[in-house]
Amino acid sequence: MLPAGKDDMKKDFLLVFYLIAGVIIGSLLAAVSLNVQWLSWLAFGIDIGFGYPSPALLDLAVLQLSFGVRLSITVAHVLSIGLAISLYNRKGGRR
Repeated sequence: MLPAGKDDMKKDFLLVFYLIAGVIIGSLLAAVSLNVQWLSWLAFGIDIGFGYPSPALLDLAVLQLSFGVRLSITVAHVLSIGLAISLYNRKGGRR
């Protein structure tokens, strides 16, 4: 049996693993379903960001810095992340 602190850390890593797997599976599902007519709704989404589509530019004459962050969310992402959280709760996650 693990001490309480290590058990919590193990559950945290498990949650992060499930969330990353959900994002990756959602991305693959959205890319594959884009060209399938009856599944194309899974690829519907929005892009949210700062400096998107063109990044904010800081020009210091010697150095140019560009800043930008983009978050792309599709229906497939939302469904797969929801499924990942559900699996985490079933596998002994925090309740």
